[in-house]
Amino acid sequence: MTALRIAAAAVLGLAAAAPGRAEPANESGAASPWVELHASRARLVAGQIKTADGARLAGLEILMDDGWKTYWRMPGDAGVPPNFDWSGSVNAADVKVLYPAPMRMAEASGEVIGYKHAVLFPIEVRPQDAAKPVDLKLVLEFGICSDICVPAVANLELALPPVGKAAKLDVVAAAVERVPRPAAARRSTDPELKEVRVEDGEPSARLSVAAAFHGAKGGDVFVEAPDGLYVPMLRRLADGEVGVVRFAADLSGDLTRDLRGRTITVTLVSEAGASEAKWTLPELPAASRFRGSDGR
Repeated sequence: MTALRIAAAAVLGLAAAAPGRAEPANESGAASPWVELHASRARLVAGQIKTADGARLAGLEILMDDGWKTYWRMPGDAGVPPNFDWSGSVNAADVKVLYPAPMRMAEASGEVIGYKHAVLFPIEVRPQDAAKPVDLKLVLEFGICSDICVPAVANLELALPPVGKAAKLDVVAAAVERVPRPAAARRSTDPELKEVRVEDGEPSARLSVAAAFHGAKGGDVFVEAPDGLYVPMLRRLADGEVGVVRFAADLSGDLTRDLRGRTITVTLVSEAGASEAKWTLPELPAASRFRGSDGR
């Protein structure tokens, strides 16, 4: 989100709008009261008792009015990612927010990555003492955007009871299913990373990614770089060999140099699933390639 757009949004302030909305389905289990915000509202919900490694599940649910959106952890050409401050929580040794698969959206300033209508972020909570309740306290900051962007702030609280007493909320489990899975846990219907290639050239290098979407219609690829480096949004090229779709982005000389030896995250999404893979750019400037398990 540009400084100009933030400034314009600040004129509107953090005014609350309280439009009527239908309650979502699966309203079982504990939840905090809704906090009404501009063109949106947010709450915390309790999830399943625990994950396989002992963390409890909760969720942050955001509902948005028609025509409004919010952003993924890497927002794309514009926008700001959500910020989660859990420092006020009690008996929480660690809190980790998971991000469901996002979508590509067009704005006047470019293409962005995020969510429309509704999103539920699963939250893994590891208590300091599993025999005691966890008091989750969140200061949430996020951008809610249409033709203009409004910075929203919500203070949310939810008590998670000790293990053995928490109720299951189906919407949290469903949101976990929409979180991109790492390569080791990829399902047969999830998109598959087939190849990553960086080729030096003039006037710029090119990052090329090939993905298999296994019969799913559409499909998209997003790339994240570490340390504040921004890889331009990939554009979809003509389909390659059967079942493989290629995407590419031009990299400036400075960006190519800064990315050498760094590990990027490649997120692949489709209507049938989502996956995530890592790839490290080689130190040498020669053309390089990642190949999938089939050797192509």
